Amino acid sequence: MGRKTSFRQALVAASALSALISATAAGAAHAQSVVEEVVVTAQKRSENVQDVPIAISAFTANALQERAVGNVAQLSNLAPNVTLDGGTPFSGSPSVLSAYVRGIGSDDFAFNIDPGVGIYVDGVYLARTVGANQDLLDVERIEILKGPQGTLFGRNTIGGAISIVTRDPGDAFKFTGDVTTGSFNLLQARGSADLPLADGLSSSITFGIKSREGYVERIPYPDARAANTTSYTAFPSSGFDTASREGGENSWNLRGKLKWTGERTKAVLAADYTREDSGGLANTLIGTTETVPGNFAGTTNLPGTAFDPTGTTGFLFGGLYNFCIGATPTQIAARNAQALCGVRGTQYSPSLHVASLAGVNVDSDPNNDRLPYDGRFISKDIDKSYATGNSFSKLTNWGLGATVEHSLADTVTLKSITAYRKLLWKSGTDADGSPLNIAQLSFDMKQWQFSQELQLLGSAFDKKLNYVLGGYYFKEKGSLHDFVTFDEGLLQVDGPNQLETKNYAAFGQVDWRPIDLIGVTIGGRYTKEKKLFEGGQQDLNGFNYKLFGCSDANGNITPNGAFPLAPVSCQTALNYPDPANPVRVYAPGVNDQEFSNFSPKVGVQLHPGDDLMAYVSWSKGYKTGGWTTRLTNPQLLAQPFGEEKATTWEVGFKSKLLDKRLQLNGAAFTTQYDGIQLNFQQGTSPTIRNAGDAKIDGVELEAVAVPVKGLTINASAGWLHARYTEVLAGVLAVSGPNPFQAGTFVGAPLPKTPKWKINVSPRYQFTLGNGGTITALADWTYTSSIWNNAQRTYLLKRPAVQVVNASLSYADPGGAWTVTAGGTNLTDKRYLTTGNENIAAGTIFGTYSRPREAYVRFGVTF
Repeated sequence: MGRKTSFRQALVAASALSALISATAAGAAHAQSVVEEVVVTAQKRSENVQDVPIAISAFTANALQERAVGNVAQLSNLAPNVTLDGGTPFSGSPSVLSAYVRGIGSDDFAFNIDPGVGIYVDGVYLARTVGANQDLLDVERIEILKGPQGTLFGRNTIGGAISIVTRDPGDAFKFTGDVTTGSFNLLQARGSADLPLADGLSSSITFGIKSREGYVERIPYPDARAANTTSYTAFPSSGFDTASREGGENSWNLRGKLKWTGERTKAVLAADYTREDSGGLANTLIGTTETVPGNFAGTTNLPGTAFDPTGTTGFLFGGLYNFCIGATPTQIAARNAQALCGVRGTQYSPSLHVASLAGVNVDSDPNNDRLPYDGRFISKDIDKSYATGNSFSKLTNWGLGATVEHSLADTVTLKSITAYRKLLWKSGTDADGSPLNIAQLSFDMKQWQFSQELQLLGSAFDKKLNYVLGGYYFKEKGSLHDFVTFDEGLLQVDGPNQLETKNYAAFGQVDWRPIDLIGVTIGGRYTKEKKLFEGGQQDLNGFNYKLFGCSDANGNITPNGAFPLAPVSCQTALNYPDPANPVRVYAPGVNDQEFSNFSPKVGVQLHPGDDLMAYVSWSKGYKTGGWTTRLTNPQLLAQPFGEEKATTWEVGFKSKLLDKRLQLNGAAFTTQYDGIQLNFQQGTSPTIRNAGDAKIDGVELEAVAVPVKGLTINASAGWLHARYTEVLAGVLAVSGPNPFQAGTFVGAPLPKTPKWKINVSPRYQFTLGNGGTITALADWTYTSSIWNNAQRTYLLKRPAVQVVNASLSYADPGGAWTVTAGGTNLTDKRYLTTGNENIAAGTIFGTYSRPREAYVRFGVTF
């Protein structure tokens, strides 16, 4: 289908949706109900969402609760051209957020990679994707801003921004709470109390606890040889904690606020604390790659080594493990693999010293036979796994904040937002779906951040001119330690990394409406940033030494010994960069990069009526660069990558029609997306590169209709055409096409970017004879197919899917209590939300969406 044809189809669908809702609303011309107004702060001041010339999907607290939206990722189905998933490839944690808006985002959690969609809580930027999949506890509203938001929100918002606004304390005592139970032994309790303390001084305390069993069950593999596998605790890890089920939750949250309101000053102090101690993200083995075609681009073909494939097939690490356990001493010697199949570990890595694999299945001793790794571990049931290793996610996330507003004059306000946050996170996952240690991954992150923002907000000329001027400071420091065991320790990654960031910015925006018909927006932000990074990645097994004959079978490597293929030492020939640590693969020393950017915005609005606005805007944004850190081959220099940039033209309209019973908003846009940072699997290493450029075109339509009293219909449609216009040759070399991947090339679609997303959500409320009310609500969402990763791995592709949720609620006449029964994913459609292919290690794995679930919630208010 041609690009123009697809674009026309999007417009036709949008027009049809508009006509359908308009016709429904017209049939109830005398209804008294109107569309609810929503106030947002997308431009740093409170405004009706209909007056803001930005494409925004806004959700109130009531809308979130009725739709059983408990975290940020669950908003994905409700907003057009937005893809939000809880969990990223091999993170092992649902608290990590993968966020894409209009085809731009990030699907990783590493410290060296910044998000492409900024997450803000009460105006405070959350720098890490870890912990960004926030529990939506006592939230007043959520605003999803689409398109570059560089002017007012800053760096790392080139796709958009998600602003979470929590509720401030009320001036009178009030308690609201609920208890929910449901599938997989779900138990959730939440409560919030407003506690007035004195005249002008009030407080609130909010809590939430949640526990739920996982939906993927671990079962024993029916083969006695499984008992001979080396324990996963023999290999270094961020921790050791297994589970009988994956995908469970166990967390609690606490938030407190203190608000003081004076004659000209308002101050809000806030503190929040989150603790999670859960089983890891659900994981399913969906493919194995222990053998690959001999001419496959990812195969290591090294004559004279174990990687010297003959015939039409070769092998990488998964195949090497199978070879070692099943080969005779003569066969091992013929491949020069005595060291590779021997003791795992070296004299420089005392934490890893595991017995030889050589010939254990052919040594006439059946008591030490081991299972080979292959497709036998792919379960016929996606909710069953033969994994036995780590499965945990442990998170501690807390913060302190102060927001102070002081009125300098009737039309001028000075606002300060100060915040400090700290994050501690450990996770572990058994990604290979077997009793073996083929892909054991764990991580340990420590991070703190401090931010200070000042805003001067004001108006002039009888509020025809509104402005905001500001300054911003941000500092972040922390570490991420990677522990990765591949193929029973044949490759053992131990990767400590340190990062520090300092950021300064000045920004301003002026909105001027010289006459009633015309409005003009001009703004810009200048950012200066410096990053420091030191990587300590090492391979505790010294694999390359063993591969090239620089080790004996007992794990004793000879870095200063003569290299067999050249008149230099082994360490020099193999490019190991640190004489003090011969197994270190990352270049020692502190690396630094500096970035500066100016992100402007220009817009024009037309106001032909009080309830109709049309606008056009041009804006830019950028996402900062960093370094590739997850290296398994020695490098003499660190590998940096540069910043991403996006430039967007957008036209749109916002309207309220039919006596405010129909709200219809639309936008069409085109984005030039340059220097795309994509995560490519290069051998066993996830490698970040500026892959190339892309062009993104799209259309969005959102409607709210109240055709008759009590009936509200929310509907939205989004269409995207996101394609690479340029791809670097180096990326093509490591990203297919090949038997496993469709590849990345000019004309290929971007990851996590469906062409279509359509949602219809009818809500009907009616009053009973006793004065109580019943509310029936349903959500239907259609999402076209998605490639889940940059390489477009066939097995990881998400098919087109339709998801249906529904609920039925009863509220007593006085509004003191409610009871709700509902279900999510009622048609039990299952699809991969994230995944990873590690062809070199021999495994392709992913996380499936949650199955059909039911719940009952009881709520009280007094």
